[in-house]
Amino acid sequence: MRVTFASEPAHPGRANEDFIAATPQAVVLLDGAGTPAGVDSGCSHGVAWYSHTLGSTLLASVTQSAGALPELLAEGIKTVASLHDSTCDLAHPGSPSATVVVLRQTAGELEWLVLADSVLVLDARETEPLVVCDEREGQIGARYRAAMNALPGGTPEHTQALREYIQAMREHRNRDGGFWVASIDPLAAEQALTGTVPADRVAAAAVLSDGASRLVDRFELATWRQALDVLAQDGPEELISRVRAAERSDPVGSRWPRGKIFDDATAAFCRI
Repeated sequence: MRVTFASEPAHPGRANEDFIAATPQAVVLLDGAGTPAGVDSGCSHGVAWYSHTLGSTLLASVTQSAGALPELLAEGIKTVASLHDSTCDLAHPGSPSATVVVLRQTAGELEWLVLADSVLVLDARETEPLVVCDEREGQIGARYRAAMNALPGGTPEHTQALREYIQAMREHRNRDGGFWVASIDPLAAEQALTGTVPADRVAAAAVLSDGASRLVDRFELATWRQALDVLAQDGPEELISRVRAAERSDPVGSRWPRGKIFDDATAAFCRI
């Protein structure tokens, strides 16, 4: 694979809680679940530390081992948990977590794993793009978003509603009937969406955090086909630039209600 990628924090000068890295054989993206001020996580390290530590651990595993992707993710979750179980409260319901996307090319095949709401788009040669996204978090979240969506973004009232939304979602995180993310429980890896496809049937692939995929799946300003074309012709930076332009055009979320007016955005484009 030939991989290009770009990643940009939601606000200049703030930590980027996304992680992206690649080798010629694999791409790993994690989107850390940020916590607003006033919401405790039980961890002194923070979300960026978690996503970057698990991401780098996972990239090493998937490039050095032929093991199944869920097994490698489970081992990575256990490894990172062991790095801070003596200093942090891992039983806290807000312990740092992240979405995960892995794409790995082996002899003649592409393997993929998707956990939570980051997005993998496979540009199939003979069909429409195949979009892989774990929608369970969004389905649960729809139950709790109404109060937050009704308030202007950036106001104290919206911030408080976001805190309440996050607290409500914690009751469903990594539980049967809820949604699953990488955090402290390696069993979450068993809940990931996985698959394989012959490499010669795919021309390219996009790996997107939800801060980048929102151009398509939240703002509806492009189709997946158009997003792939932007990535192929102008690169990941241009896709993120279009996301930022849309966010700036709706500074309080009146057109597109959302928890974060600006979000960390990461996009990778892989030519197979």
